[in-house]
Amino acid sequence: MSLASILTAVIAIIAAPVIGGLLTGIDRKVSARMQNRYGPPLLQPFYDFFKLLGKESITVNQTQMVYVLGHLFFAVASIVMLVLKSDLLMLIFILAFSGISLIIGAMSVRSPYSKIGAQREILQMMAYEPVLLLMVVGIYLTTKSFMIQSIFDHGTPLIYSLPLVFMAFLYVLTIKLRKSPFDFSTSHHGHQELIKGLTTEFSGIQLAIIELTHWYDLVLLLGMIALFFANPIWVGILIALGSFFLEMVIDNISARMTWKWMLKATWLIGIGAAATNIIWLYLKV
Repeated sequence: MSLASILTAVIAIIAAPVIGGLLTGIDRKVSARMQNRYGPPLLQPFYDFFKLLGKESITVNQTQMVYVLGHLFFAVASIVMLVLKSDLLMLIFILAFSGISLIIGAMSVRSPYSKIGAQREILQMMAYEPVLLLMVVGIYLTTKSFMIQSIFDHGTPLIYSLPLVFMAFLYVLTIKLRKSPFDFSTSHHGHQELIKGLTTEFSGIQLAIIELTHWYDLVLLLGMIALFFANPIWVGILIALGSFFLEMVIDNISARMTWKWMLKATWLIGIGAAATNIIWLYLKV
């Protein structure tokens, strides 16, 4: 790996949580205004993060921290692969390992809230992972490579060839970000009937690491949206920010649905749209 690649990776590792934290602050502020509230300061996510670092961690078992660190490590690895324009298929698999690490950590305790949250997280992964894999297949059929660099070398933005795949990815983005109507496993809002579900038994520094990982995931997912408009990249960034605002609107106007409805709707709409786009590409070639 060249010095430039190492420097790029380091900058991404440092900058991603800063951007993710700011976007989370904007999310909370805009959501509050949509609900006719003043809302917290823009930097409140950072205040909460450092406050969690200073709190005592009540560990139920000794393996919890291992799983939480695995959750963070795989998320960081995914961000590094994105900025270095590496293998997109491997990135999706590593991102899945990040989610699985958190699920195992939640399942390693006896709390019924944590276990039910982990089970719901598994259902959510069953819903969105096939769409992500179909997205990679569609990109491969378009660029003839799994490498992210090939997207930039392709010349024509992916959105022209993969409009339905893009719409399917936006659909599962709501699930991946755990926003209404798909906030089954855990939620940033107070209306979650499972208390905190997936993260019930995490506290202190462990909860801070989970929140930090969420910031990495947020930047990664928005970066993947930008890939559909990679030429020029600044257009992709603007579209990604617009998509994030759309997610905030959906989160605030939607009520939580059941997991059965989520699976049926995602497999029908998400997988159906992506598969249709891929079949069209295959026949076109």
